[in-house]
Amino acid sequence: MLKACNIEITEQERTSIEVACFGLNELEIQGLELITYVNTDRYCAKELLLFPLQTCPEHLHPPIGTDPGKMETFRCRSGKVFLYVEGEATKSIQGIIPVGSEPYYTVFNEIELNPGEQYTIHPGIKHWFQAGADGAVVSEFSSTSRDEFDIFTDTRIERMPTVTED
Repeated sequence: MLKACNIEITEQERTSIEVACFGLNELEIQGLELITYVNTDRYCAKELLLFPLQTCPEHLHPPIGTDPGKMETFRCRSGKVFLYVEGEATKSIQGIIPVGSEPYYTVFNEIELNPGEQYTIHPGIKHWFQAGADGAVVSEFSSTSRDEFDIFTDTRIERMPTVTED
């Protein structure tokens, strides 16, 4: 077993870590690293790994066919994460909106998650999140994940970027 961010993962999990840079070429500012443990037609379990102050951009999980969209529970395992969801805006948020992306962040109801705390995001709710100064590890428990259908507020984002060879 290998240790990563105070969690134990297998060698196979380590080699299958997904690096989501969203096509923005600023991974340490706007991006996310994920380990998917299971993703079936009924449920999903992932580990979300965030660098210090790294932000997962604002998005929502839309309905797909008869499925109402992904419902997910975030449970902070280590560090601190600031989660922003639709609702009454927090007067002074602790998160830092990435420079140059300000127009794409529109929800500011802040939920601070510390180790052992969790929050459930219902389908179709816009949200974004950012790690605290020490980074964060967040467990995600959800209905089926269909990341390719996520809708991002920032139209520059490619959730599934294409790789081209020269």
